[in-house]
Amino acid sequence: MKKTIFLFTFLFSASLVFSQTRVFTKNGNIKFDATSPSSPETIAAANNNASSVIDLGTGAIQFAVLMKAFLFEKALMQEHFNENYVESDKFPKSDFKGEIVNMKDVNLDKDGVYPVKVKGKLTLHGVTKEVEADGTVTVKDKSIVGAKSEFKVVLADFNIAVPSVVKDKLNKEARISVDMNYEPLKTS
Repeated sequence: MKKTIFLFTFLFSASLVFSQTRVFTKNGNIKFDATSPSSPETIAAANNNASSVIDLGTGAIQFAVLMKAFLFEKALMQEHFNENYVESDKFPKSDFKGEIVNMKDVNLDKDGVYPVKVKGKLTLHGVTKEVEADGTVTVKDKSIVGAKSEFKVVLADFNIAVPSVVKDKLNKEARISVDMNYEPLKTS
C-alpha cells in the first residue's frame, strides 16, 4: 500500500514539474513593416493570433502564424499581400523552430528581463532559411512570461517578388516585431 501511495505521489509530482517546463501563447503579436523610405503610405500589418511554445528546460522555441490573420490599414493592401506576395492560399502559415541559444543565462529563479539570442529556421512562402535574432525574455514567478524581438528578413530570400510598379513603396527588407505573453502549458 505504501509503495502504491509513493508511486502515485511521485507520478503526480513529476507531472506537475513537467507541465511547468513549457509555456505557450495562442494570441501573440507579430507585426511587420515593409515601408520603403520613399513611400507616401505605410506598408505594415499586425497579427494578434500567433502561437508559440517555449521549453524552459532546453530553450527550444516555436512560433506559428496564419498569413491571412495579418491585418492591414487598407483592405486592398491585405488583398495584395495574401494573393500576390505571400500567396496565402498556397502557403497558409509561416513558422519558426529554433532555440534560445543562451538559455543558461536566463535565471528562472530571479524575476527580471534577460537578453537572449534566438537561432533557428524560419519558413515563409514555402522557403526555409536560418535566422538569428536578439531579443529579451521576461521572467516572473520562475517562468518566462514574455518575449520580445525585432529582426529583418529580405523578401527575395523567401521568393517574395516585389513588382516594379510598387518597388518605390515596398522595401526589400521587412522589419519583424515579436511580442509574446506566455502562460504555463498545462497537459492533461
